[in-house]
Formats: sequence, C-alpha cells, structure tokens
Amino acid sequence: MLKRFVRMIGGDPNKKKIQDLAVLAEEINALEPAFEALSAEELAAKTSQFRLRVAKGETLDEILPEAYATVREASKRTIGLRHYDVQMIGGVALHRGIVAEMKTGEGKTLVATLPIYLNALALNPLWVEHAQEKWGANPEKWEFTALDGLSVGRGVHLITVNDYLARRDARWKAPIYDLLGLSIGVLQMASRTEHGQKAFLVDLERESPHEDQHQLQIVDRKLAYDADVTYGTNSEFGFDYLRDNMKMSLAERVQRGHYYAIIDEVDNVLIDEARTPLIISGPAAEATEWYVKMAQIVRGLRPEDYEVSVKDRNVVLTEVGEVHIEELLGQPLRDPERPEDVTPEQARLLGYLEQALRAEFLYLRNKEYVVQGGKIIIVDDFTGRLMP
Repeated sequence: MLKRFVRMIGGDPNKKKIQDLAVLAEEINALEPAFEALSAEELAAKTSQFRLRVAKGETLDEILPEAYATVREASKRTIGLRHYDVQMIGGVALHRGIVAEMKTGEGKTLVATLPIYLNALALNPLWVEHAQEKWGANPEKWEFTALDGLSVGRGVHLITVNDYLARRDARWKAPIYDLLGLSIGVLQMASRTEHGQKAFLVDLERESPHEDQHQLQIVDRKLAYDADVTYGTNSEFGFDYLRDNMKMSLAERVQRGHYYAIIDEVDNVLIDEARTPLIISGPAAEATEWYVKMAQIVRGLRPEDYEVSVKDRNVVLTEVGEVHIEELLGQPLRDPERPEDVTPEQARLLGYLEQALRAEFLYLRNKEYVVQGGKIIIVDDFTGRLMP
C-alpha cells in the first residue's frame, strides 16, 4: 500500500534511476562514430592510455563513457555483438554496485564486459610502487606492463554458478579482452586441477577436441589470479580463500586481493547456494580411535535417547540418552553437581559425540556423501555434485 502511494505521488523510483543512467548511455552513444574510426592499433592502445589517466589522478567514473565505448567497439569487431542502450545502463549499474535484474535475452553476459574492463583498469598499488622506483614519479614515463612479477591491474573476479559457465563465458568474451590487452584466468573444480593447485589461462590459439580443454592452458593457480580478469564459481573462490588462510607464508597464497567482483545470478549464489558450507578437510591431528569408538556407541542408542531436527540439521541427546551414553562409556560426560563445568577431556569427548551423532542421524550415505576408493566425498546439497 505504501509503495503504491509513493509511486502515485513521486513516481516509480526505479524508473527514475534508469532515466538517470540513460543519460550516461546517451553520452557513450555520442562517442561511437569517433571510436568506429579508430584503427585496431589505436583501439588496443586505449587500455594503456586509460591507465595513464588513472595514474595521473582521474577516477574510473570519469573515464567510464570512453571505456564503455571502447568495449562496445572491441565487441563489434571481435565477436560481432554491439552493446545496446539497455546493456549500457546495466553496465553502469553494475559498476556502481547495484543489483541489476535483466530479462532473458537482454544479454547479461555481454553487459558484464563493460564494468569488468573498466575496473580492470584500476592500478595495483604494489605495481605503482615498483613503477615509481624504476621509472620515477612521472606516469608519462611508465610502461603499463607486468613488472617484477606484479600485475598492472588489481584484478576483477566474475563469479558464476558452475564450471561450464565459467569457461564458456571466459572463452566467449576473451576476444574482446584480448584485443584490449587483458588476460583471462579460469578456475575449475579441484578434481580437474590437481586438488586446486592448478587453473587455466584462456589461450585463443590452443585447440583441443575436448570442450573442457579447448582454448585453455593449464597453469599454476596463482597465475589465474594474476590475470586481469578471473572467471570461476563461488565455491572455487571460497575454497581458495580458505586454503590461503591455511598457508604458512604469504608467498604461498594464490589470491592477491578482492577489489571488484561481479556475481552472476546473485540470488542463487548469495541465498540458495549460501546454505551449503565450504568445508576444508585434512588429516586428523589427533588419535582417530575415539571417532571409531564413539561411532560404535552411537549405533547402540535407542530412539528415546536422542531428538533429530532435520530442518535445523541438528541432533541432541535427551537426559535419558546422556545417562545411556555414560553407561556405555563407563565415565561421566559432565559433573552431575556442576553440569556447566566441563573439563578439557570431557569437552573432547562431547566433540567426538556430536560428530558421531551427526554422522549417524543426519548424513545419509549416497545422499549427503559417497565412499570412493576408501575415501568419503561430500555431495553438494544444492548441485548434487561431488566435492572432492
């Protein structure tokens, strides 16, 4: 009711925002004839020119119209697609951090190339420091190429929902980025990349009869993140973040920061798939016999010993169940006079017990996990895919 009243008095707020963005689209359209007249070399040189302007203090917002006109022209020349006004409006919205909903057929994949290119122009602060040391403080004397192993840009991530879309979209739009001098990295699931140690760079010259290898060159994972643009699924970016935080030195990390990202199907990624936790497993640091012993004890429980909540993914012991467990263990789980005080040994036992209860009553074999080659592999609740 309130929304209707607001629209009656002040109009549709979304329509007003789109109208404001349309002004920028008209400004970009006005540049089109001049960019059509550029040679291939002049168009390719735009990337270094934009980075020089950024180095001198211009903001990305200030160069946005020209940058978007550059991408439009590159797209027309390489893949034969021209960005229409609605796509320009969507590209501006994404650059400004606005969730943009586009109808089927409006070309959201092409829309993403606009803010991806613009934000890939932002300069890597570490690269700037090395550039100043090598060429001096005047950006006019800088060469905007990788220096001392450092990428010029800060890196842009395109997050999508599955491996196929990641490599398909990267290859499809790679000719645009290639013409403009940007490199493209592609992340794929761990089982295809030596347990997350490798990834891919798009190489348009590389041929393969296999779709999942065509135009893709396998490289160290870090090199895919060092690329100007990196495509991958939310889970691969998430697992790399977790693995990086387990490294013993900064030099071993593969990710180099989190500057700008576009999330394809944002409702799917941030709401639906967010229900599936990212779990990093490794060898147990302590004796495993207690896991086996507690699993055997839990199998001997009676229905009145526990309560299962499938909705909350939780299982708890009843008071009767705690007594039964203590009888089977031959030792108390808590001090009966001060149950809130738990010794370190009791806390360890309760941890084993909780894991055993969840494994027995919540996780079903061949549904939540499978056993292959003597190893347990978790099944993604959302996609149904194995997570080795």
